[in-house]
Amino acid sequence: MILPLIGCVVPGCIRRTIEIDSQPQGAIVYLNDEEVGRTPTEVPFTWYGTYDVRLSKQGYETLNTTRQLKAPLGEWPGPDLFVEIMPWTTHYQYRWDFELAEQTEVSEEGLVDRGQQLRALLDKPADQLPAD
Repeated sequence: MILPLIGCVVPGCIRRTIEIDSQPQGAIVYLNDEEVGRTPTEVPFTWYGTYDVRLSKQGYETLNTTRQLKAPLGEWPGPDLFVEIMPWTTHYQYRWDFELAEQTEVSEEGLVDRGQQLRALLDKPADQLPAD
């Protein structure tokens, strides 16, 4: 009988974090265009859903991607009430690892050639453009 009363008086808490790492380490991490640190880093979050992720490091290609966080059963409406009133801390932890590609040198000729290829694409009718 006293245990339910303690649960109401001393509720637990929920801790949500994302561990973000990269190879090589030391990349600047942006979540939804907000800088959150350098890899490896641990970031608290409050909502589940889609995150825009950008990693940037000098000498490496900037990585732009998205990651999806799906809520576990304990965070669904209904069960979340019981998880929140428990007298202990619940920790939901996720880990994202990324591989950064070394930046490649582009020659002036290669850059001009790529520009000409793109210009040729713009001259084509829309129904003749590649699906990519």
